Amino acid sequence: MRVFCASVATETNTFSPLRTDFADFAQSFYAPPGEHPETPTLCSAVFPALRKRAKAGEVELIEGTATWAEPGGLVNARTWDRLREEVLDQLKAALPVDAVVLGLHGAMIADGCVDCEGTLIEAVREIVGPAVTIGVTFDPHSHLSDKRVKNADIITVFKEFPHTDFVETGEACVDLTLRAARGEIIPQISVFDVRMMDVLPTSRHPMRGFVDKMMALEADGSALSISTIHGFMAGDSPDLGAKIIVISNGNKPAGTALARELGLELFSFRGTTKPKFLTVEDSLAKATAASAGPVIIADVWDNPGGGVAGDSTILLQAALDMNVANMALGTIWDPMAVRLCHAAGEGAELQLRFGGKTSAHAGAPIDATVTVRKVATDAVQSFGDSIVPLGDCAVINVNGIDVVLNSNRAQTFSPDLFTNLGIDVSAKQVVAVKSTNHFHGAFAPIAADILYAAVNGPYPNDPTTTPYTRLTRPLWPIVEAPHEEELA
Repeated sequence: MRVFCASVATETNTFSPLRTDFADFAQSFYAPPGEHPETPTLCSAVFPALRKRAKAGEVELIEGTATWAEPGGLVNARTWDRLREEVLDQLKAALPVDAVVLGLHGAMIADGCVDCEGTLIEAVREIVGPAVTIGVTFDPHSHLSDKRVKNADIITVFKEFPHTDFVETGEACVDLTLRAARGEIIPQISVFDVRMMDVLPTSRHPMRGFVDKMMALEADGSALSISTIHGFMAGDSPDLGAKIIVISNGNKPAGTALARELGLELFSFRGTTKPKFLTVEDSLAKATAASAGPVIIADVWDNPGGGVAGDSTILLQAALDMNVANMALGTIWDPMAVRLCHAAGEGAELQLRFGGKTSAHAGAPIDATVTVRKVATDAVQSFGDSIVPLGDCAVINVNGIDVVLNSNRAQTFSPDLFTNLGIDVSAKQVVAVKSTNHFHGAFAPIAADILYAAVNGPYPNDPTTTPYTRLTRPLWPIVEAPHEEELA
């Protein structure tokens, strides 16, 4: 059995002041055919999964390009054209194939193309024809279009947020795709439109129980696969919002009924899933007053994983104004400041302006006398089995606060972002991270407490006020009862 695989992935915040081009893919992760590392990346876990099958003699694997850009703004047209045609040309050269497996994100929007993944899957279907099995993986913070469902045979989505199961999701996609290609199963995809846009962390109830229920239904044979699309509120897409995917084995009516049942259950959670969000000042006051540390404060809206710059100074400036000490913050994206710190060297004291460069809504740049604690080239952090590049970094100390400056935008995933740069987070009273929830899995074991600070800035975090131009379906919370007409 000949199988072709490729991965083109990013998450597009169409309201971000940033723009994305090929340099962003090259900087974050770009592997030509045959050069994918042994360790998976978030959206390319299908590669090592298929390599295992090839090593076992099950398939002949033909690898295409695998690439990922850190979430950002609109992808320019020439970059999208280049990456799409690169993969399609590789597929044409690999023909004939029995199956195609694609590791995608699902929220990529380019200048001139609102549904990049749907366009790619449709083009793959046109090349391989109706008899070849196509399997795809998505991040739940994505937009599920009819075009994707029509042209794919298998769709699997990370169940967890934080996405600690991206390896398992890739393996599940590969397994189901190969079984379908061998004729062992007849996958039928059913989708229910939940018509809801909310933040759905699975590290807490009610989403924790909902994910456990999906896995139990898969285990007892109720479905081959069940997935939840959460939606990505920062993407201006006509397919914005949550959806349920059920893949049945040749029984679409049963799959459709189950998708509807689960979808209405998910809709009943609306407005109850988010953790308690505090103001910046309240989160800092609570953290510093705690009897033990470290207390983790998540700056949820200045999250590079949501496509913003990650250079907001609002939380740090509040900490300086409140004379908070014994604190670490990671990260502030500022390649220029990093360069200046590298030039000054470790131990140097200098006047430095940093942060607040890309948006009028992310605070002013900070001007301060800082001490350079550490400089590093090609620094990294971990996210499960994946290695996340941070680029050149510098640790500066400003009024008792250690701040990590980085040159590659990335949200905070793991304490090793700090420890790899010589910061002992266990000795800090307060640790501030730029992340919505992906930090949770790695930080929870060391945290005395976890607080979520809602710092308004460049991220569009309220669908009722976000100026969507492509949304035509009724969607909660924009519409209070979006299912009213359907259920009447």
